[in-house]
Amino acid sequence: SVAGVGFLLNCGNVLALPIFKQEEPQLSPENDAKLPPFQYVLCTATSPAVKLHEETLTYLNQGQSYEIRLLENRKLGEFQDLNTKYVKSIIRVVFHDRRLQYTEHQQLEGWRWSRPGDRILDIDIPLSVGILDPRASPTQLNTVEFLWDPSKRASAFIQVHCISTEFTPRKHGGEKGVPFRVQIDTFKQNENGEYTEHLHSASCQIKVFKPKGADRKQKTDREKMEKKTIQEKEKYQPSYETTILTECSPWPDVPYQMNNAPSPSYNSSPNSFNLGDGNSSPTHQMELLPPSNDHLLPSASIQDAQQWLHRNRFSPFCRLFSSFSGADLLKMSKEDFVQICGPADGIRLFNAIKGRNVRPKMTIYVCQEPEQNRSHLHQKQENGDGSLCGKFLLYHAIFLEELTILELMEKIANLYSISPQQINRIYRQGPTGIHVLVSNEMVQNFQDESCFVISTLKGVYCCCCYLLL
Repeated sequence: SVAGVGFLLNCGNVLALPIFKQEEPQLSPENDAKLPPFQYVLCTATSPAVKLHEETLTYLNQGQSYEIRLLENRKLGEFQDLNTKYVKSIIRVVFHDRRLQYTEHQQLEGWRWSRPGDRILDIDIPLSVGILDPRASPTQLNTVEFLWDPSKRASAFIQVHCISTEFTPRKHGGEKGVPFRVQIDTFKQNENGEYTEHLHSASCQIKVFKPKGADRKQKTDREKMEKKTIQEKEKYQPSYETTILTECSPWPDVPYQMNNAPSPSYNSSPNSFNLGDGNSSPTHQMELLPPSNDHLLPSASIQDAQQWLHRNRFSPFCRLFSSFSGADLLKMSKEDFVQICGPADGIRLFNAIKGRNVRPKMTIYVCQEPEQNRSHLHQKQENGDGSLCGKFLLYHAIFLEELTILELMEKIANLYSISPQQINRIYRQGPTGIHVLVSNEMVQNFQDESCFVISTLKGVYCCCCYLLL
């Protein structure tokens, strides 16, 4: 499978953007040893409107195939340490701006929803040469990977389908698009035959326009430069026919672990109407949400903090907070989290770290009526004592959010480890002992923190029962 990636960057692992003037490599024997093992060349021209000592900028058309040549700089004999003759390269399109790197998860999800079924990066397999086993994960829209032989000619043709203006905050027309980066990481096999040992990484800066927009932008930059004086032109780089990717740090990969929730299941007997003692754990409860008392402690180590983020569904931000302990996270304000994680996830993370629980709309207390107490309770009712919150019974709290009869059935079934389908109807005992059918409107008019004793009435069919409150 494709190595887990995203647009997200660790604060300490932001791609190094070298300050350089692009020059053709000098292959003299003196600096031969300093050459990187590989070189990647994007076969399209750089912009002429880039100042000296700044990184090159290359314009691409949306959906157009562009060749990336994969070259090896060292002699063939120097690759004898490779376990096999193949290496694996992973190509990514990522954000260049740090502000967008922090909100990568929201940006990527928003693009996914607005462009269902589309990918950010594709590989044009028919045009590509010398690559094997090309793969594109359906969950990692900005990544492709493949194998290739360094001793032979290899070229990968890529297509970028997102445009730079799709990620600008305001869309009134004429916005300046955000820059992206094309990064390539190459690996060799380890002892177990897995391509995990890093060999080389390089990247370049790009902007993506609608079809033919890159050609118009290149022409505009060229005309703008022609109008400048000779002295002004000396401050700018020439337009190179190809774009050489410059060396950078490898992409920081952190495996993304999905929580596989078990399917609901019931193990209560269909003929049993005993609601149990309420102390057993329901077997059909899905272990999707973390326990309510899973608070982050100041003494939590970096590893404990990472595990807490995973358990509480903040996995996309684990890479950002990879060097934060529990104390570090607890010191952060809500504004800090909103700035780093975006408004929605930032507020959610802040509330989770501070242990803020959402108060339910209504709380009721229920207790199963013991067999030996039934006559005693009926006698109390006949004597005019309507209080059922006696000290002889053990009550359990039920928290209601939707205030519907269906929610009430599910909560009671969940509490006593039975299937909701076994509960046919719920009645409430009214004046003079009449049974009133509980409806959504009645649930909505329950008094908060009311107490109920639950009696079970056997239904017409052996597989269902009625509950009396």
